[in-house]
Amino acid sequence: MIITEKIQEYVQRLPAPLQSEVLDFVEYLLSKAERGTARRESETWSNLSLTSAMRGMENEETPAYTIADLKALF
Repeated sequence: MIITEKIQEYVQRLPAPLQSEVLDFVEYLLSKAERGTARRESETWSNLSLTSAMRGMENEETPAYTIADLKALF
């Protein structure tokens, strides 16, 4: 028996108020999983953006600016 069938069998045996609680919990888990997916996608895009922005910098011989070029230090 696969897991979804087993869950369905157990849920059908519960009274309606408890079935409603199971539904709430499943919706919570689904929301949590979707947030995790969205966060991972955002991190992937951020890393891609940073990698793209930094492309070619490793080949630069000298920095364009030095500490002496700063007008104010924070």
